[in-house]
Amino acid sequence: MSLSMYRASVPVYIRMLTNLIAIMEKAASHCEAGKIDPSVLIDYRLYPDMFSFAKQVQIAADAAKNGTAYLVGVEAPKFGDTERSFPELIERVRKTIAYLQSFKPEQIDGSEDRQIQIKRGDKVVDYRGEDLLLNRTMPNFYFHVTTAYDILRHNGVVLGKRDYLGG
Repeated sequence: MSLSMYRASVPVYIRMLTNLIAIMEKAASHCEAGKIDPSVLIDYRLYPDMFSFAKQVQIAADAAKNGTAYLVGVEAPKFGDTERSFPELIERVRKTIAYLQSFKPEQIDGSEDRQIQIKRGDKVVDYRGEDLLLNRTMPNFYFHVTTAYDILRHNGVVLGKRDYLGG
């Protein structure tokens, strides 16, 4: 049996977003124990032209939410990028997980060959469903989850591979 589009997307997103919540909870505890202002980590960038930790989390959540909506052919809910604390970022990720859990496999399976148009500014990009998932959405999702992890690890939050991959 081939791997379904649902199994290749929704459960993977949910697992990694759940891990991201645990990572952020560790970061919040790290700040509390070290008497560090959490905004130091929330606003931290690995390089001046890169996004902050908060933006990395927001984009990771959006990649999962929007990527799934594209496969289904629905409009994803819009979340304002207003989160300024670990609890707010965690809540955004939880809302994303709840949204992903609302989909059933039959809504996504069979979307491999669906033609999907995505508007980026005044440019429209065409994708096949499978290409969107495997070559755009998933790599983008993992990039931002990994960068969020790296920012925290760089700043001394005790994290390891097991935190990233989950139990």
